[in-house]
Amino acid sequence: MTVVTPFYDKKTQCLSCKHSYSTTRIRSRFVKVAGYDSDFCPLYESMDINPLLYNVSVCPKCGFSYTDDFTTYIPPVLKAELEKKISLHWQPQDYGKQRSYEDGINTYKLAAYCALIKKEKKVTIAGLYLRTAWLYRKTQEKEQERRFINLATHEYIDAYLTEGVSGSLMSETKLLYIIAELLRRQDKIEESVVYLSKVISNQHLSTEPKIVEMARESWYEIRELSKETKSI
Repeated sequence: MTVVTPFYDKKTQCLSCKHSYSTTRIRSRFVKVAGYDSDFCPLYESMDINPLLYNVSVCPKCGFSYTDDFTTYIPPVLKAELEKKISLHWQPQDYGKQRSYEDGINTYKLAAYCALIKKEKKVTIAGLYLRTAWLYRKTQEKEQERRFINLATHEYIDAYLTEGVSGSLMSETKLLYIIAELLRRQDKIEESVVYLSKVISNQHLSTEPKIVEMARESWYEIRELSKETKSI
């Protein structure tokens, strides 16, 4: 009788050098989510069965690293940049097996660097930074978590101001909320309130009442905390 494990090998092909390789994924039936943090970080019942660790595919031959959010086409001029800045310095290594949290963090950093060179959408780059912060949260490295939350915030704000959400799976409601929440986590309360207010004032245009409600709750908590602070 065959024993089915949580892990399986997925065949993929490097978007840059076209090398074919296998990378580990987790079967969805084994993934147990206990809840979510206020910035949408999933709380898995098992530290080991964490799909976040396996989102990034890393080519063992050239080092190009990407997620399913990347566009598949790489213009020749950017492919040359990737070869110059990554492949020429790449020491062949295999991230295709089971990953530690350190491995997972390294793959997101690699993917973020590749995304910057490849000129992926800012929302995509921000998502890579945010997931890096989530993994640092799991390993309780608070300074690094805060650093990557800050990087994610800047990219999300740039996305909102320049690109919007066209071509991504994220709605404007969610984008505004995540900016507000990440600002709040950095104690930038006044800035956070500005973005929470945008969510609430545009709620009639939203199809995500749960996120609108989360924004309302966050705004209310900030207001109550402000009252308590002033009364001291």
